[in-house]
Amino acid sequence: MNGETKTEHLQAADIKVKPKRKTGLLSELIKNKALFLMLLPGLIVMLANNYLPMFGLVFAFRRMDNYNNLFGTAWVGFDNFKYLFGSNTAWTITRNTIGYNFAFIVIGVIVPVLIAIALNELRNKRAGKVYQSLFFIPYFLSWVVISYLAMGLLSNEFGVINRILGFFGKEKIAWYTSPEYWPYILIAVNTWKWTGYDTIVYLASIVGVNKELFEAAAVDGASRFQQIWHITIPSLVPLAIVLVLIRLGRMFYTDMGLFYSVPRNMGPLQNATNTIDTYVYRAFVQTGDVGLASAAGFYQAVLGLVVILSFNALVRKYDKESAII
Repeated sequence: MNGETKTEHLQAADIKVKPKRKTGLLSELIKNKALFLMLLPGLIVMLANNYLPMFGLVFAFRRMDNYNNLFGTAWVGFDNFKYLFGSNTAWTITRNTIGYNFAFIVIGVIVPVLIAIALNELRNKRAGKVYQSLFFIPYFLSWVVISYLAMGLLSNEFGVINRILGFFGKEKIAWYTSPEYWPYILIAVNTWKWTGYDTIVYLASIVGVNKELFEAAAVDGASRFQQIWHITIPSLVPLAIVLVLIRLGRMFYTDMGLFYSVPRNMGPLQNATNTIDTYVYRAFVQTGDVGLASAAGFYQAVLGLVVILSFNALVRKYDKESAII
């Protein structure tokens, strides 16, 4: 009995005690400190641009007074929201924001995909590179430059389009006082600017498709159109879903340059060009009503969150791998 106990004691002594590994956030930071240092600049920018402004949400529930302390004003509950939704403004800016963004999303998928497929099918690759560059140039132009280009086309007296209409004996159109034309103008301008960028993204995805799939399809007798329909387009679907999800997250946000600079802030056009972003800007700059502007911004953020979560849940139901979360 004593011999067995002694043997067990010696065996236990021979076992080397391994030091306990550090666990938790601190050990992870130490282990990957180089990666976290690389992450730090982007994290600081994200905190400054995306999270610190969230403190401004309290202004949506306060009556702002320029003569008092910024945070010393009275709480008014939902009065700012009541004023916003008590007029037709809320419906107009919501309708315009949703309508334009829906058109941008649909056209932003169809047109770039078609152009990317066409460029990929070109036999002359040098010509394809030239076309890519031509499509990509508008992406680098600022909205201020584009607004002057638009004015050169649409000016009442000296615009190119009105000169052409006059040449053919047609009556000139006062573009900057005719809101019925501007939904089409804004959609066309936005498509012209962003199509080149989106085309490059889809073209890069097409180039990455396994060439053996096309070779096998050709051996089986598939035409080029059938190869595009059954191989190229399905390979682009996951990328298209991700891009649509990202844009749906911005469904209730619009580009100030497009909706403010291109129409040149013309009053007669505001029924067709006023969106949530331009309304917030005008409410703050022209009226100085910080509370009303914050209420509109809060309304915008909540709607955007609801849309992205709903669409992501729908995508997750049918294709879990394509969902973001």
